[in-house]
Amino acid sequence: MSDIIVFGAGGRVGRAVVTEAVDRGHRVTAAVRDPGRHLDLTRAGVTVVRGDATDPDSVAATAAGHDAAVHTAARLDTGAEEFFVAGAKAMIAGLARAGVGRLVALGIASALETEPGVRVMDAPDFPEAYRAFTQGHVSEFDTLVAAGGALDWLVIAPPMDLDAAAPPTGRYRTALGRQVDGPGRLAHADLALAVVDEIEKPRHHRVLLAVAD
Repeated sequence: MSDIIVFGAGGRVGRAVVTEAVDRGHRVTAAVRDPGRHLDLTRAGVTVVRGDATDPDSVAATAAGHDAAVHTAARLDTGAEEFFVAGAKAMIAGLARAGVGRLVALGIASALETEPGVRVMDAPDFPEAYRAFTQGHVSEFDTLVAAGGALDWLVIAPPMDLDAAAPPTGRYRTALGRQVDGPGRLAHADLALAVVDEIEKPRHHRVLLAVAD
């Protein structure tokens, strides 16, 4: 049994991770900006707390005593690059102070490569409306890479078709830094499966890992 803190636990992916972790017998702290809005997360094995994924003091305080952290938080009311870079820096500094050595963060499919040196976001027909959000994730990854240090982090990127309504299959495939070959659909529950697998038995370290069905 591990103690896991999930930042952004109120979102779809965060909720799926909380459910998967608790179902496997782990103790989970669900860190959200407004606990009053997420009382439904409370169940046996889950403690809901106020936490700010972009504030190193908040990360340090809420993550203390945990074995691993998951970062799935996102905001649409602020600049993506500002948010994700601040989040990466807060995780690096805050988790070090809290003594937490493992971080699994949620990435984005459009940051994956389709061929060496070419990302999904580099395609001529890539929607401009999504470019800034993707760049935020890219900058988050670059910040983690540049930091060095002792934190054992992993960024997991789901496919473009991350389907909340898809039934779980209990399986997934992976690829390092590039899109997984074949159909790119994944249920939230199967993404959560991959996240918790990488906490229980870390197999990938300091890389961008694509996960798909």
